[in-house]
Amino acid sequence: MDEEAKIPRQLIDQLFALGVMGIEVPDTLGGGGGTFFHAVLAVEAISRVDPSIGVLVDVQNTLVINALLRWARDDLKETYLSRLAGGAVGAYALSEAGSGSDAFALATRARLPGDAASADSAGDGDIILDGRKLWITNGNEADIFIVFANVNPDVGYRGITAFIVERGFPGFTVGKKEDKLGIRASSTCELLFEGCRVPRANVLGEIGKGYKVAIETLNEGRIGIGAQMIGLAQGALDHTIRYTKERRQFGKPIADFQGVQFQIARAAADIEAARLLVYNAARLRESGEPFVTEAAMCKLLS
Repeated sequence: MDEEAKIPRQLIDQLFALGVMGIEVPDTLGGGGGTFFHAVLAVEAISRVDPSIGVLVDVQNTLVINALLRWARDDLKETYLSRLAGGAVGAYALSEAGSGSDAFALATRARLPGDAASADSAGDGDIILDGRKLWITNGNEADIFIVFANVNPDVGYRGITAFIVERGFPGFTVGKKEDKLGIRASSTCELLFEGCRVPRANVLGEIGKGYKVAIETLNEGRIGIGAQMIGLAQGALDHTIRYTKERRQFGKPIADFQGVQFQIARAAADIEAARLLVYNAARLRESGEPFVTEAAMCKLLS
């Protein structure tokens, strides 16, 4: 998968069959009815084998599904959460060429029905999106996208609004897939919006409140990335320990040498410290306590 930079659809179908693609979706909508902490544990465990699959599961659960659980109206939840639990992959489209770390410097524009600059939208109720998103994880596999655009750039971040966009909407295309150095099986794509028509009903949250959707979802997403990193680190350590027991020098496995043992012990302690920070951030988030600082810490250390 890493060489081909592709996740087989059969494997994605197995992830859905296991229930790890809709962990927090209520069981009434076909999901697992689980918790945020369950999602964190799943991302960690999967990332011990392949962090590309770990990030696929992470974006699905801690970004896309969590945003819908918190911000979507009941009818949107029923429509999209059931699809996300039943086989549809989700993606979270915020980043642009000029707005990576500065997430709110968005150039993608949303024109509302009746907007004087959007005569083609008047009277039909559709919102028109124009712009380009970059580095969107799951872009190649996703059917459902949460897309952030500005309905009124004159008011800055207060114009940012979140929309639910489906792959088949007119004017929306998935562009080139990046050729990356790492986690290559995980797709990272550009998205192109050229007069993309989005039903007015597909606003996520409220017009102009997209910045809150973005900030609060990304705060939770940092914990998921921490889980991905500690899973990857644990997988690397597991491989290392196996190798040191197999590799022999001076008539015995190198695992018997104290200098090697020191390195393994330090690595194991560092991973456990990072794991406890990740778990604590997840615990705080789940119990409704403030967690933003702890989420940043767990991502930093992991």
